Amino acid sequence: MIKMTVIAVAVIVAVFVALNWLDIDRMMRVEDSRVETGSAIAANNGTDDHTSNSGNTGDDFVKPSKEELKKKLTPMQYQVTQECGTESPFNNEYWNNHKDGIYVDIVSGEPLFSSKDKYDSGTGWPSFTKPVVSENIVEVKDSNLIVTRIEARSKAGDSHLGHVFDDGPTPTGLRYCINSASLRFIPKEDLKKEGYEEFLVIFE
Repeated sequence: MIKMTVIAVAVIVAVFVALNWLDIDRMMRVEDSRVETGSAIAANNGTDDHTSNSGNTGDDFVKPSKEELKKKLTPMQYQVTQECGTESPFNNEYWNNHKDGIYVDIVSGEPLFSSKDKYDSGTGWPSFTKPVVSENIVEVKDSNLIVTRIEARSKAGDSHLGHVFDDGPTPTGLRYCINSASLRFIPKEDLKKEGYEEFLVIFE
C-alpha cells in the first residue's frame, strides 16, 4: 500500500512539473513572437504598427472611481473590465462584426485593435493578430487557472481585455482573444468625428 502511494505521489509530481514546463515554454514562445514582431515593425519604420500615435488618450487620463464606472458601464462591461470577468462566446457584441473601423477601450478610449487585424478564430470572441498600437496593451501573467495564461490589459484604462495565445495565424502567430464588453467600436466613417482621424490611413 505504501509503495503504491509513493508511486501515485511521484506520478502527480511528474505531471505537475510537465505542465509547468509546457507553460513556461509557451510563455517563452509568446514573448519570442512579440519580440520578432516588434523587430519587424522597427525595421519597417513602424508601418506594420499602422501608427506611432497612441490615440487621443493622453498621459492626463485619470481613471474614474468605481462608483463612477458603475454608472458609466453596463453590468457586463464593469464585470469584465474591472473584475476580470468573461462574457459568453457567440453572444456578445463584436464577435461577428465585419465592419471597417477600430476598437478602443470602453473606459479610457485608447485605441487597441483594428478591424484589419481581426479574424474569425471560431471561439465566439473577437480575435486579433496584433494591437493597432502595441504600447496600449499590457501583458500580465495570469495564474488564476491551473494553466498559466497571459492576460491583456489596457495601459491607460487598466481594463481587463482578455488573453493572448500563441495559436494565431501569420504573420504574428498570436491570438488576442478579447471580450466585446471591454471594447467600443468606432466605424471608419466616424473616425474623424470621434477624434481618431490619424487611423484613417489604415483603410486607404
